Amino acid sequence: MDEIRFYRASDKPYGPFSNLCRRGVEFEGEEFATSEHAYQAGKARKPAVRRWLMEAPSPALLAMAAHGLYYWDVAPGWSTSKFDRMRAVLRAKFTQHRDLRDLLLSTGDARLVESATVDNEVNRLWGEVGGVGRNMLGVMLMELRDELRLEFGEEAGGVVAAEAPYMVAAE
Repeated sequence: MDEIRFYRASDKPYGPFSNLCRRGVEFEGEEFATSEHAYQAGKARKPAVRRWLMEAPSPALLAMAAHGLYYWDVAPGWSTSKFDRMRAVLRAKFTQHRDLRDLLLSTGDARLVESATVDNEVNRLWGEVGGVGRNMLGVMLMELRDELRLEFGEEAGGVVAAEAPYMVAAE
């Protein structure tokens, strides 16, 4: 199986798979600068903390700030709700931007991997570092790719999703 690795939003051609890619997304009735903003907006327990996160000068700094929140500033249940939120944010991003949807569908059956270089818990959860990690962002993008194929059929080249060989077991 082919593999497509991505990480930096500026990498061509697959940088837009990154949540740090500067493409706006409407989510839950609100406009966000990036999918990272839409995702992290759900993490803060307090409105003041949410506003502070949303005012970060870049998507990367937003992510860093959100990862560093104290426990009492994080919304109750975030550790379990974050995956559903990410799936919903990705669906919004890739259905609101046809060029991004087409790029995702163009990957065929390739395994998509967010490939980070800094080894930490967050990078091993959402991607892989040195081939190690759960690659949840990649898995969610592959799931979404299969869903979009079913929804857009002919427009997606008439390819119907096969069984998903990229699913990962929960740790």
